[in-house]
Amino acid sequence: MAALERVFIGLAGLYGAAGVGLAAAAAHLAPGSSLDSAALMALVHAPAMLATLAAIYGGVLNRRFGLMGLACFALGVALFSGDISTRVFTGHPLFPMAAPSGGMVLIGGWLILALSAFVARLSR
Repeated sequence: MAALERVFIGLAGLYGAAGVGLAAAAAHLAPGSSLDSAALMALVHAPAMLATLAAIYGGVLNRRFGLMGLACFALGVALFSGDISTRVFTGHPLFPMAAPSGGMVLIGGWLILALSAFVARLSR
């Protein structure tokens, strides 16, 4: 397994842990805040990243496009969940339009993931 894949596995673990922490914070520290959305994005994409890696190694997905999708998931969660969390806890955004940009990157990641399945299918 290449180092890049290990990085994605590590990020998936961190995003899973962050998602649980954000969900707890949303329930106890900041009820009614947008932390629920930040937790949801982290918790949804952590296992999606692991499943994508498994699909790459199983030959179901094209490796190059699969890794591009993973990179989008990693960046998108960092931007989306990071921006919302930073806004709630500090009152300031990461930078203007960080959360919407992260959401668009996540959408792009899912589209690239779909493409990786089609490309893998065509190359067999």
